[in-house]
Amino acid sequence: MRSMQKDLLSVKIYDTRAEMGKAAAMEIRERILSLLEVKDTVNMIFAAAPSQNEVLAALVADTEIPWGRVNAFHMDEYVGLSPDAPQGFGRFLKEHIFGLVPFRSVHYIDISAPDAEEECARYAALLQQYPTDIVVLGIGENGHIAFNDPPVADFQDPLAVKPVTLDDVCRHQQVHDGCFAHIDDVPKTAVTLTVPTLFAGGHLFCVVPAKTKASAVYATLYGEISESCPATILRRHPHATLYLDGDSSALVGE
Repeated sequence: MRSMQKDLLSVKIYDTRAEMGKAAAMEIRERILSLLEVKDTVNMIFAAAPSQNEVLAALVADTEIPWGRVNAFHMDEYVGLSPDAPQGFGRFLKEHIFGLVPFRSVHYIDISAPDAEEECARYAALLQQYPTDIVVLGIGENGHIAFNDPPVADFQDPLAVKPVTLDDVCRHQQVHDGCFAHIDDVPKTAVTLTVPTLFAGGHLFCVVPAKTKASAVYATLYGEISESCPATILRRHPHATLYLDGDSSALVGE
């Protein structure tokens, strides 16, 4: 592992995805245990994407985490998919972690909600009730965090959760990741936690593997901090760590 610092953001680079995921999971575990020394429960938000497979698998395999004291949330969801659609982010998280360990509670964004704005308000109220301690997130090919694509990202967003229109880069990424066979199958709208909501998390663990993310990682670390690459905001967070593998870090200097 090699490490670097960019503004306030800690960056840790591993040779392989497996090493990256295990290292991130170990540090997430240590943060959970540390928080539980002073709190009764911990509130966590999880990203749903293939990029998170390794860290989620390592968390599930960790027998030292007292999941019964952790409340779980997810950070975005499509609008318009059927509740049983395999591409739903709630379903992804249920299959990869939410349904595999005994959380104290799991709070899903309702993919079948008839009114997206009402669902945003409902979920925002839950997040206010359970202030976020830990966020496990990734970075999109366009630099998004959650579904805050550059056209809709707002570092001063007054909303906690909002409906958004997905940009073309984001929608194509869902095809690249193998989630959808064709771009026409990818929904055009979604519900997302906003940038301020994610940034309000006490500790951010950002896990980003793969060659397809190398350009976004470079922009995150070396570009201007702005909504044109929403992930650049991580450089202003006092407790954020970016985990990379050999592929995603290909453009990162020493």
